[in-house]
Amino acid sequence: MTPVIELVEHAPATGHVLPDAVGRALAAARIVDASPDPYTPGRWLLRAGSKVGAVSVDVPGGGNGPFTVRVTPKVPIARLFFLLGYSLDPKGSWRDGQVDVGEHREVLPALAHAVERQIDRALRQGLLQGYRATEESALVVRGRIREADQIRRRFGAVLPVEVAYDEFTTNIAENRILRAAVERLLRLPGVPREVRRRLLHQRARLADVTPLVPGQPVPSWRPSRLNTRYQPALHLARAVLDGSSPEHTPGGLRIDGFLFDMNRLFEDFVTVTLREAMRGSEFTGALQDPHHLDEADAIRMKPDFVLYGPDGTPRAVADAKYKAEKQDGYPDADLYQMLAYCTALGLPEGHLVYAKGNAPHAAHRVRHAGITLHQHALDLDREPATLLADIAALSRQMGADLPV
Repeated sequence: MTPVIELVEHAPATGHVLPDAVGRALAAARIVDASPDPYTPGRWLLRAGSKVGAVSVDVPGGGNGPFTVRVTPKVPIARLFFLLGYSLDPKGSWRDGQVDVGEHREVLPALAHAVERQIDRALRQGLLQGYRATEESALVVRGRIREADQIRRRFGAVLPVEVAYDEFTTNIAENRILRAAVERLLRLPGVPREVRRRLLHQRARLADVTPLVPGQPVPSWRPSRLNTRYQPALHLARAVLDGSSPEHTPGGLRIDGFLFDMNRLFEDFVTVTLREAMRGSEFTGALQDPHHLDEADAIRMKPDFVLYGPDGTPRAVADAKYKAEKQDGYPDADLYQMLAYCTALGLPEGHLVYAKGNAPHAAHRVRHAGITLHQHALDLDREPATLLADIAALSRQMGADLPV
């Protein structure tokens, strides 16, 4: 039986008996905070941070089989998937928070269920087809002859012919991404049997699609009228591929699983929602906007969100922080960082946005600087519509004169 370690996001450390190789692997991969118990040999103290999901660590010849580590988020699963879905596609079907996670209460089973359901909806009308640029050596002329390649490779021979043509096929980026996500989920530990059975069915429907080569970039696709029915599935499929943990580590260890980084998820949700709140106004929002602190442009900085007025000048700046800085870190580091942003951008106010419970509502007036640093808290337990309204209210406080 596979040993399972259950942890909760940002909960106090707990002790677990583990092979040293597994403890070191968890620490090296930064999956959880892991350190040997100084008082009990063979025991490790594990504390989950902001990464939630499930991973399996397999030690060759370990005798106990793979160790599975599951990290449960503090926010409800349905709310987590609303944050994810809205961040990926704010104009899609995520606005009402209805992401189908079934009855599952853990991250990986819920994700596998949601992806399979979206892929099933996407493929109900059959596989999408499109034109794909193809270059190959052929015995008949099709499309156009690549004359330079023909001369360089064939040295004057007539056959085979180097040709290029557009092929109408199901072997397009959209279908390849869906197949890659299905293949990835089927390899992960903890996918329920019924969901796995349905994923195998989806893989059979995509059997004629060329698999992605591991290690190669995921092919790009563009939203269009033709692939509208695919878009929800494609967004979730990309989340699967982006959130996969390393499959191999040095020393023969194997780590396989899926993790959401709640820091990144919260940051994406806040900044995308702020940008959406500005639509229809004279203001525009830039995400991860690059700037420099010094006049020599040597010190780079990248605020999460910068609000620009109609004249193109910065009007406000915001940074999303899922959790306040560690108590043993530099005191008030978030405030110092925001002060640097305001100073470089010439702004009188800056806004730090936290998840509720990690920082209070507060406003700090900086001595001799004329700068006010605001700290806001979002309650992620609120209903999706209320949560979006809270961020719209924040956008108005930042200076966007928008209707309620």
